[in-house]
Amino acid sequence: MINLDLSRLNPLELKVYQAIHAYAAEHPNLNITEAALISECSISKVSKLSKKLGFANFKQYMDFVYGRTPIEKVSSSELERLKKFIDDFDSKLVTDFIDILDNYDKIILFGYGPSYLIAQYFEYKLRIFTNKTVIALTDELSVRSMVDNKTLLVVLTTTGTFKSFQNIFEIVKAKGGEVLVVSEEYNPSLISTCDKMFWLSKFPQPTEFQPHEKTRTAFLIFIEEVIDRLRRPH
Repeated sequence: MINLDLSRLNPLELKVYQAIHAYAAEHPNLNITEAALISECSISKVSKLSKKLGFANFKQYMDFVYGRTPIEKVSSSELERLKKFIDDFDSKLVTDFIDILDNYDKIILFGYGPSYLIAQYFEYKLRIFTNKTVIALTDELSVRSMVDNKTLLVVLTTTGTFKSFQNIFEIVKAKGGEVLVVSEEYNPSLISTCDKMFWLSKFPQPTEFQPHEKTRTAFLIFIEEVIDRLRRPH
């Protein structure tokens, strides 16, 4: 699991981050010396940035950027996959999610297709266990009319490949809100469409499944863990 939060970066670190990603998009196998050179900073600053983003080192950071992050290569049955997911579940992600929610008055849960149905379920639960304005949406026009500078838009997506979230991100940022992408499967291209990103599982579903055919069980497990934490007395 990964919690990528760009708001932790200071202006210099954000500049380095942007330079690295712009260069990596056009060039394979960026090393730390090259990263320091194109970012006009020291190797130690690049190393520090990697760790601040939540990676063990620069190599792991680049594995993530280039899609080389180690994941389970053999697709097993859904029950076996979910068992691995549960065994690997990082409860800190639940804590981080709730901490982020606490900073906003309005929560928009956004998804396409089956992910929208999950967003509606999450909306129902959050309305019961929080006093926030919570709404599930699936179209850009509604987002444009609802979002403001006190809004967190949470994108729920299994693969991030069904449809781009770039327009949604730009709409929210223009209104002063923030975007958190919660993706089940690893997809580094989502980084450019959000302020924060949660990656839930390193155990993928079968590649022959289309995005709308994949299960949303991992989302439901994550949601129920969030709700369980919220319902506990403080």
